[in-house]
Amino acid sequence: MFCTRIGIDLKKHFISLKKEVFRKTIHICTAFVPLFIHFYKIPAIICLVCAAVLYSISEILRLKGVCVPLISSITVAAARKRDDNKFVLGPVTLVLGIVLCSILWKEPFSTVGIFSLAFGDGLASLAGKTFGRVEVPLTGGKTAAGSLTCFAAVFISGFFVLNNSILCFFLALVATLIEGLPLKDYDNVLIPVVIGGLSQFFYLHM
Repeated sequence: MFCTRIGIDLKKHFISLKKEVFRKTIHICTAFVPLFIHFYKIPAIICLVCAAVLYSISEILRLKGVCVPLISSITVAAARKRDDNKFVLGPVTLVLGIVLCSILWKEPFSTVGIFSLAFGDGLASLAGKTFGRVEVPLTGGKTAAGSLTCFAAVFISGFFVLNNSILCFFLALVATLIEGLPLKDYDNVLIPVVIGGLSQFFYLHM
């Protein structure tokens, strides 16, 4: 009985990890967006908005029992347990955060914000699921491993763009604090917008 229970728990953990890897792979792939923004800003933003609208329609239909080929399957494959029988909001907030960051802030600061979302938030979740053992209090289950990974990812990706270690240390700290808050999918909006804005403000005023 004990061995059976362990087997069931391991299976659940594996399924959860598999979903997280799939979901965060999409997350990390948004790191390519700044490249398209740089060369084709308006078309890229229009494509992102259209994708979010199409996804939203697909989700509404899915909740009514109508499956949209490919989109609904991807949503189900990536959805967390907390999203069962609910509108999966993550892709919408992901696009919203990227679009707002791209509109509000200049390059390369918008790139820093998007990289913070793609690598910081994306890798933090994977590290937390894989290696996380120590939970951080008042974060809704976030782990020390995930927070440290977020800090390192934002610092390294930010330094790659700005080449300013002091500013990137500050940005990484702020991003880690935001990622650690129990915001569910809304950190997808806050991280790129806040980090992009702070990087632009302090870089131009230091």
